Amino acid sequence: MPYYHVVFTLPAQIADVAYQNKAVIYDILFKASAETLITIAADPKHLGARVGLTSVLHTWGSAMTHHPHVHMIVPGGGISLDGNEWVSCRPGFFLPVRVLSRLFRRLFLEKLVAAYEADRLHFFGDHAPLADPQAFAAYLAPLRRSEWVVYSKRPFGGPEAVLAYLSRYTHRVAIANSRLTALDHNGVTFKWKDYRTEGRNRFKVMTLTTHEFIRRFLIHALPSGFHRIRHYGLFASSKRVENIARVRELLNAPTPQNEAGDPDADEPPMLAHPCPCCGGRMIVIETFERGHTPRTHPAGPIRIDTS
Repeated sequence: MPYYHVVFTLPAQIADVAYQNKAVIYDILFKASAETLITIAADPKHLGARVGLTSVLHTWGSAMTHHPHVHMIVPGGGISLDGNEWVSCRPGFFLPVRVLSRLFRRLFLEKLVAAYEADRLHFFGDHAPLADPQAFAAYLAPLRRSEWVVYSKRPFGGPEAVLAYLSRYTHRVAIANSRLTALDHNGVTFKWKDYRTEGRNRFKVMTLTTHEFIRRFLIHALPSGFHRIRHYGLFASSKRVENIARVRELLNAPTPQNEAGDPDADEPPMLAHPCPCCGGRMIVIETFERGHTPRTHPAGPIRIDTS
């Protein structure tokens, strides 16, 4: 089935506040965008189905400026509300972005105000006056009338294209090494893409002082333990296995071979305690007796992905 790519972006005014309240506002961004898409998809006027989605948080633009948004990968359909059939979206069209934008704006601002009233937001520097409730309400007032950007891209080429996209896109950091072109006494020079310009002229080169480059890069460091990839709806962890089995049943899709028998038959054993570095599950690659040398050696330097 086709998979759609939907992007929810925060307005610049909210992004400024988010920089000082990353954990709270990024969490609201995840929840409001997921609730928006699930709600509109369940509406019989649009799709009338329960959908699943995977959300990935990005906080940067091409020039490493602060630009919080979530990318969603969504199958082009869902399970009917009565659970008896699979409902596909129209070919080449998933959900109306204007409807998504309006609901996203309302839900986000409701959750943001609730966080403010619960004293979960903090303001510094130029935004310190927002600690006053009247100033905060006035700050939000224009945002209640402006258009919030929600973008639905054309469907991927198929499941393989989705996997290829996720594998190279979900664990990016603010800039790839391939975009760096020079480092000297003038600063750091890198390639960037100006999306406001069309054609070849959108590809440009920028030089920042070393301190400014480091500042922009560190803007995108997430709070400790924050999950930047999340699953909702049919893909939520608590019901994912059951939901996917039901989808395959409704679509008359064959069960993948690696799931036909014992799901753990081909999986390496995992240790009960997490990795002390990244918190992930530790996989046993070899066991050996005390005093003996392991046969398995890393092919290169061990790399820990902290993105």
